[in-house]
Amino acid sequence: MVNRKTATLKAKERELIAELMKDSHRSDRELAKTLGVSQPTVSRMIKRLEKEGYIKEYTIIPDFSKIGFQLLGLIFVKMKKSLSQEEYSKAETIARQKLEQNHFHIVMLERGLGMGYDGVIITFYKDYSDFTEHMGKLKEFPFFESAETQSFLIDLHDEAHYLPLGFRHIGNLLIKPIEKTSE
Repeated sequence: MVNRKTATLKAKERELIAELMKDSHRSDRELAKTLGVSQPTVSRMIKRLEKEGYIKEYTIIPDFSKIGFQLLGLIFVKMKKSLSQEEYSKAETIARQKLEQNHFHIVMLERGLGMGYDGVIITFYKDYSDFTEHMGKLKEFPFFESAETQSFLIDLHDEAHYLPLGFRHIGNLLIKPIEKTSE
């Protein structure tokens, strides 16, 4: 696999990624017309971007409330002790196994920094009792029993949705030049 981590995407590659983020269901022919290049060029660019890891997957974003979810949860986790690399690897393996055994719909589970927390879990819940059950199950994970958590729940049935989950707006940002503002 070619490593282009330090390389910059060409303008047409960025535009292609942006267009795919807006609607990955379009054909190569439609994308070519939008980008002003040939269909074989689009096909080659897509294959290269997939091979190089710029495109990880293709998916849809459904209306989660219509398919049975009431809540979107952001769970912030603060560990009481730091894990060694060996402990972290073991915890990661156990977490993957436990996630496969449970019915929780986790979208993302990542380490990070901010607000005094070490990680975040983003997940969907059928209802508040599903959320409560999940929070109890989290305490069963090895290395996690002494963690502190904070939750932010979003009611998916709320009438007001300012900017719901989606990638179209991120795709639009990819093709706009980054502007520096001076104050």
